[in-house]
Amino acid sequence: MVCAEMRVGLAQVNPTVGDIEGNTGLVIRYLNRARNSGVHIVAFPEMILTGYPPQDLLYERPFVRANREALKAIAPHTADIVAIVGFVDYDDDWHIYNAAAVFENGVLKRIVHKTLLPTYDVFDEARYFRPQPPDAIAPVEVTTDGHALRLGVEICEDLWDEAYDIKVTDLLCSRGAEMVINISSSPFYVGKRFERQRLVTEKATENRVPVFLVNLVGGQDELVFDGQSLGVDSEGRLVLLGPQFEEALLTVDISFPGGTATPIDEPEYDEVAEMFGALVLGLRDYFRKTGFKRAVLGLSGGIDSSVTACIAAEALGPENVIGLSLPSRYSSDHSKTDAEQLADNLGITFLTIPIQRIVDTFHEVMEEPLERLRTIFGVDRSADDPVADENIQPRVRGNILMDISNRLRDLRILVLNTGNKTELALGYCTLYGDLTGGIGVIGDVSKLEVYDLARYINRRAGREVIPQSCITKRPSAELREGQFDPFDFDIVSPLVDDIVELRLGRQELIEKGYPPRVVDDVYSRIRRAEYKRWQAPPCIKITRKAFGIGWKMPIVNHYRG
Repeated sequence: MVCAEMRVGLAQVNPTVGDIEGNTGLVIRYLNRARNSGVHIVAFPEMILTGYPPQDLLYERPFVRANREALKAIAPHTADIVAIVGFVDYDDDWHIYNAAAVFENGVLKRIVHKTLLPTYDVFDEARYFRPQPPDAIAPVEVTTDGHALRLGVEICEDLWDEAYDIKVTDLLCSRGAEMVINISSSPFYVGKRFERQRLVTEKATENRVPVFLVNLVGGQDELVFDGQSLGVDSEGRLVLLGPQFEEALLTVDISFPGGTATPIDEPEYDEVAEMFGALVLGLRDYFRKTGFKRAVLGLSGGIDSSVTACIAAEALGPENVIGLSLPSRYSSDHSKTDAEQLADNLGITFLTIPIQRIVDTFHEVMEEPLERLRTIFGVDRSADDPVADENIQPRVRGNILMDISNRLRDLRILVLNTGNKTELALGYCTLYGDLTGGIGVIGDVSKLEVYDLARYINRRAGREVIPQSCITKRPSAELREGQFDPFDFDIVSPLVDDIVELRLGRQELIEKGYPPRVVDDVYSRIRRAEYKRWQAPPCIKITRKAFGIGWKMPIVNHYRG
C-alpha cells in the first residue's frame, strides 16, 4: 500500500446473550462513536450479535436467522468506515459457523469463518460449528480513506494455535496480510492478559505485521470477560491496551508501510486487585442481566461472608445489600459483633434473626418419627450421625435466606452463596444449607486467596472495613461447642489448587512435598463431594479451572489418584 496513517479502533463492549436487538444497537452506537473519532477500521468482539457463549441457543434456528438478519441493520452505519462484526453464520444445509462480517462503506464485503474450534475447559465449539478449511484462509482487501489494505481477519482461537497443525495467523500473513485483527470473546482468569499479549507479540514479531485483538467485556453466567483489548505493532511493541472490566473504544494510529506506531508503557499489575475487579464485574452483570436488584447473605462474622459482603457492596451498592446475622447457641459473641461491625462499616442493611428456637422445634418435631424409623429398621440411637445435628443449623439459615428472597418479591432479592473454592472442593459444606444461593461469589477463590482479598479490601479502603479479628481468628463453622475447621489451610488450600487447577497426580504431589496422608485424604474428599458440587450454585470463574461449566467429572468415580 502507499504511505498512509490508519486509525484502528477496538470496541470492547458488553453484550447480553440472546439480546440480538440490544446487541445490534450497541454495535451501531459504537460504530457512530468510531466514525466521530476518525477511525478507519473498527473491530467488535467475537459473536457480538448473539452474545457469548450462546450455547444451545445455537440450535434455535429463528435465533440464528435473527442474528444474521441484524447485519442488514448494521450495514448502513458502516458508511465511510471498515467494520468487523462477530456473528453466527449458516449455509443452505444449516451448518453453522462462528463468523466475522467485514463491512466496507455500507456494504457487506466478506464473511470470514473461524478455523480453530476449541473443545477444552469452558469451550465446546465443535459441538455447534463447522470450521473454515485452511485453503479458504486469506486476507480481505479493504479500502479506507483512499488507501487499500490487505487485512487479515481471524477469530479468537485462530490465534491460540500452539496445539494445532493449522497456523491461521501465519497463513494469513504468508498470503499477503499487512495487518491482522483478531476478534475474541476470551474468558478471564487471573493473569490471562499476559498470555494474550505474549501470543500477539510473537505473531507480530514473527510475521512483521501489526496484530490487534479486541476482546469482550462483561459477565455471562459463570464467566467473566475482562476486555484488555490490545495491539502490537510490526516491531512487537505494545501500542494499545484497553482498560480492565469496563467498556471502551480504543484507538491508535498505525503508519504504513511498515506497520509501526508509538509504543506505550505497560501498567502496574496487582493480582489481588485483578481478582477483586473480576468478582465485582461478574456479580454486577449477573444481577443486571438476570433482573435481580438486591442481595441477601448470611453474615457469620467469618472471613468468607465478610469478603463476599464487600464484593456485593462494591458491585451492587451498599443500599442493595442485606446482611443477616443468624446466631445459634454456638455462635460466639465476637462472631456476632464482627458481623455487625462489618455491616456498619459497609453501610449495608443488617438484621439479627436468632435461629435456636427453630432448631429446637425441629428436634422436637422429629424426635417421634425418628424413633419409629429406628424401631422399624432395628438401629440404635447411638448409631446416629452427630453431624446431622450440626447440619440442621445451616439448613435453617438457608431456609431463612430463601424465605426472604421468595417472600419480598417486589424487592427482587437474590441469595448470595459465601462458600470458597477450597471448602467446595473438600465437600466441607452442607447441601441445602450453606450451599444455598443463586450465585457463588467466591466459589472459585481458594481459602488463602480469601484472606488476600480481605487484606486488599482494607488496604484499598485505607481503613478497617473487615474487622481485623475476622482475618486473624481461627476459622470455625461454630456448629458445636469448641469446633474449629479441621484443616491446615496453609497446606490444604494450595494442595486443592494443585489437584483441581494443575491436575497433578498423587505421586507428583508427594514429590512436591505434600504429606502422603494429607494427599490421600484430600483426593478422597474431592472425589466424594462431587455430588454436592453438581447441586451447588454457579460460581464466578476467575481461575484456569473452576467448578462448574469447565469441570466435567463423574459422580460415580472409584479412581484413587
